Amino acid sequence: MNTLRNKVSLIGRLGAQPEVVTLDSGRTLARFSLATNENYKNKEGAWQENTQWHNITAWGKTAELVSKLLNKGQEVVVEGKLVNSSYETKEGEKRFSTAI
Repeated sequence: MNTLRNKVSLIGRLGAQPEVVTLDSGRTLARFSLATNENYKNKEGAWQENTQWHNITAWGKTAELVSKLLNKGQEVVVEGKLVNSSYETKEGEKRFSTAI
């Protein structure tokens, strides 16, 4: 029987230089934004461009590679899983975020 999997593949460009930190535990964390573009024709036949922004998080050796190899504007292929989280602001509002 096949099992359902949480898998995402994206091709896009880095929106900024990756932010890389080493935590107190010694683990390396890298974060960056990725822009993906979709072009389509609207009802009137004019071309439209839709840009989606994605938050990417990498850990360990992958994070170390990100820090050495990736730069703002570079086109990359990212594969990972969707991770949903929630948090509360200082004002008590509940917010949600999705990262890959």
